[in-house]
Amino acid sequence: MQLKVPPPAVFLAAVLIMYAGVRLVPSLTLAFPGQASIAVILALAGCLLGGLAVGAFWKDKTTIDPRAPEAATSLVTSGVFRLSRNPMYLGLLSLLLALGMYWGTLSALVVVPVFVWYLTEFQIKPEEDRLKKVFGPSYSEYLEQVRRWI
Repeated sequence: MQLKVPPPAVFLAAVLIMYAGVRLVPSLTLAFPGQASIAVILALAGCLLGGLAVGAFWKDKTTIDPRAPEAATSLVTSGVFRLSRNPMYLGLLSLLLALGMYWGTLSALVVVPVFVWYLTEFQIKPEEDRLKKVFGPSYSEYLEQVRRWI
């Protein structure tokens, strides 16, 4: 399967769909004390996860281009990659949750599971197949030891 739509573009599309939901169905509100604080914490966590993941790739001098996983020159398994095989995507997910929480509508949060499903099926699984070919048994072992998301 070809990796055609980069995850940041999928993220941006999800944000736009969430915003459309906020505007079109504003009555499905979600409001509780501390909501804005939770949104900020989720956003900071998402930025931190993404930043640490990119930093780990730079440290190992390998590509962060999600469209060409076969261009990877090293298998990064340290740092945040000990906790999740996809911390960059988990960071994007955390940012989506933060926006949904900030906007305070259930219609925005409906997009989140669709985002997870789409990335898993059309980005992560094809990426994993390619990385198995590049890194062989060491990647298969990593798959067994570390969860896909969290």
